[in-house]
Amino acid sequence: MALNGLDPEELLEVAIEEALAGLAEGGIPIGGAIYGPTGELVGRGHNRRVQHNDPSSHGETDAFRNAGRQSTWLDKIFVSTLSPCWYCSGLIYQFGFPTLIIGDDQGRKHESTEWLESNGVEVVQLRSPRLSKMFSAWAIANSEVWAEDAGRWLAGS
Repeated sequence: MALNGLDPEELLEVAIEEALAGLAEGGIPIGGAIYGPTGELVGRGHNRRVQHNDPSSHGETDAFRNAGRQSTWLDKIFVSTLSPCWYCSGLIYQFGFPTLIIGDDQGRKHESTEWLESNGVEVVQLRSPRLSKMFSAWAIANSEVWAEDAGRWLAGS
């Protein structure tokens, strides 16, 4: 699916707002947003793993849950501030999202992203310096929290 003339940087802004909301709540600064084919916002959310004591409450899953039931996901655009982990990549693949916009990939392509591309998902990597700086600073200051369930994914295994 092409972006139909939509600006990926503009679509990323809602996900960034969500990441900042998570950070303000004392959580992990990862946000997500889902858009329809003409750019209408369908769902938004942020990582609430710390806030809800729920290891499955990632930014992408929160946005997906907040989008509610849809007749199809095959025309939706998924946006995440950070490359999705395997868990969230599975969600994107299972429900057939054709396009994924990633704000930052921490300087390297992840296996989960490569897997999505090999399965037909159009992946748009923005490599936002703003997000890279924000997330890197947070991850260094909160390495134990980040490693709780992201260690294997970060190691690339």
